[in-house]
Amino acid sequence: MADNKLYYGDNLDVLRRYVKDESVDLVYLDPPFNSRQGYNVLFAEKDGTRSASQIMAFEDTWEWNQESSHVYEEIVERGGSVAEVMIAFHTFLRGSDMMAYLAMMAPRLVELHRVLKVTGSIYLHCDPTASHYLKMLMDAIFSPWCFRSEIVWKRSSAHSDTKQGRKQHGRIHDIVLFYTKGEAWTWNPLYTAYDDDYVRQFYKYEEEGTGRRYRLGDLTGPGGAAKGNPQYEVMGVTRYWRYTKEKMQALIEQGRVIQTQPGAVPAYKRYLDEMQGVPLQDVWTDVNPIAAQAAERLGYPTQKPEALLERIIKASSNEGDVVLDPFCGCGTAIAVAQKLNRRWVGIDITHLAINLIKTRLRDHFGEEVGKTYEVIGEPVSVADAAELAQQDKFQFQSWALGLVGARIATSDKKGADRGIDGRLYFHDDKSGKSKQIILSVKAGENVSVAMVRDLRGVIEREKAEIGVLISMEAPTKPMLKEAAEAGFYKSPHVEGKFPRLQIFTIEQLLNGKQIAYPRLLDVTYKKAPRAREKQAEPMVLPLQDADEDEE
Repeated sequence: MADNKLYYGDNLDVLRRYVKDESVDLVYLDPPFNSRQGYNVLFAEKDGTRSASQIMAFEDTWEWNQESSHVYEEIVERGGSVAEVMIAFHTFLRGSDMMAYLAMMAPRLVELHRVLKVTGSIYLHCDPTASHYLKMLMDAIFSPWCFRSEIVWKRSSAHSDTKQGRKQHGRIHDIVLFYTKGEAWTWNPLYTAYDDDYVRQFYKYEEEGTGRRYRLGDLTGPGGAAKGNPQYEVMGVTRYWRYTKEKMQALIEQGRVIQTQPGAVPAYKRYLDEMQGVPLQDVWTDVNPIAAQAAERLGYPTQKPEALLERIIKASSNEGDVVLDPFCGCGTAIAVAQKLNRRWVGIDITHLAINLIKTRLRDHFGEEVGKTYEVIGEPVSVADAAELAQQDKFQFQSWALGLVGARIATSDKKGADRGIDGRLYFHDDKSGKSKQIILSVKAGENVSVAMVRDLRGVIEREKAEIGVLISMEAPTKPMLKEAAEAGFYKSPHVEGKFPRLQIFTIEQLLNGKQIAYPRLLDVTYKKAPRAREKQAEPMVLPLQDADEDEE
């Protein structure tokens, strides 16, 4: 079994079924919450007073309904401090969206407390809209004595929307609540760089010849003779010193003792480049948000910068420790844990996220990374796939694209996709220009030759090199004939011809078939890469074998 696990499913169910007691060293979670909505939306009762647009703005996340009410009742019936705080919340919040959110979070935080080791830590990432409620909930679960820090992370630069009618302070920070399970926890001190003003004020001297900046430190022994400090003369000045005469002489020979003028008390030369920096504080302004053109940007709406997770994971875990992210989204915590040689467990309820994480790991760490983790909860048979297609075609589409390493073209299941469900890019020449494969996924029955014709049109329109149709059902002969008529793509540097339009069934992909396309693995451009030996022969029949009529 692989050390690392990536689960598809509801994290409450996964935690209860698969994650053992006290098996995790560090938990980081960034639960979804629409903090951009006004307080009137968050606290409004379901009494019909809101407009339809307000309801839709928040309905897709949390709302008070029979399900959330049932979860609340289960928590209360268990008793204890968590039940008490939830009753207090309900007295104040009643049937609001915020109450539904807290009812969702409570049992999950209880489970996270269970799986955390006695020496473990948890970081709950949230925003000021809900942080005060979540802190009270965390106090009830972990106890107030295990609260360590409320970290303020400046997540964006200043807003400038006063002219658009803004009548409040700009919201530019998130909250990260840091708790431990016990009184002894893993902690690796981290340091940040001194700011420029501090350096100019305190490290104002520059050493001739080396250019090293330094400040002057006191060499006298505090407490004088009463503390046992030795008295002797240094550079014409007699004092009680903090070092022995021999140690002082060694420092002088090393050039670490300086006298600014005759008669002045000698001082210790403390170099800036030898200082560790400022011990990490609870206000983080030096971790920048992900820039629009940043290499790590994936387009995921709540993606956090890797530097933020690197700081948390380095401070509160060691190599080989287990890091758990139950709302792993696009997998930033997972990718950073992999990079820092931690074991990890990731959970997400969407195939879109699971697919994105698998692609991210492969892009960052290469194909071999797939051997270091296993995915649990994804369809493993045609029957599983058919069930997923019946339940949610959009999730099926995301999962199917993941089978060939492609990314979904849009995350908006209601938006117009212009005949494109996914894209896959490749490079096969020295120009560095990306070439693309267009993918279309059909979850339902009744596939027809019209689907292939439509895909041919999309290939032409998008100027794509290859098009792929993925279907639950086997293609008909007219479909295969239409695909064959699309011809071949011939790479300028990789040997072989690649069918321009390829058709695969889910069963084929589950059995390991893959898209045939040029992969530039040999930088000398002398032969086709060995990876092509494992590529599937797509379902394309010769023209003479295809029937004219649809079956």
